[in-house]
Amino acid sequence: MKKVFFLIAAFVLSISAYSQTSEKKMDKMKDDKMMNHKMSDGVMMKDGKMMMMKDGKSMEMDKDMTMSNGTMVMMDGSVKMKDGKTMMMKDGDHMMMNGKMAKMKTDKMDKMKDK
Repeated sequence: MKKVFFLIAAFVLSISAYSQTSEKKMDKMKDDKMMNHKMSDGVMMKDGKMMMMKDGKSMEMDKDMTMSNGTMVMMDGSVKMKDGKTMMMKDGDHMMMNGKMAKMKTDKMDKMKDK
């Protein structure tokens, strides 16, 4: 009887350890997908040119854009915030469609050069 109890306990523990590992992997995959999607849609300054990213594809900006929070991004890289403040984007600066600014990591920029 002790052997059966021991086998059942070992089985339950191994199943629970496996499910926790799978959940962590799924969470990481979900975070990676969200991050890639977030970084793909927006505009960025790359090699002195304004590039527009949509669904992972990049193309040169052909017109000024207004982000969802009212921020305007011009083709020359100048940015006018909704409150009137202005700034100039630098190489690697990325503005998402919601108007939040981020600095793109160099490895992501290198991948963008390949496209």
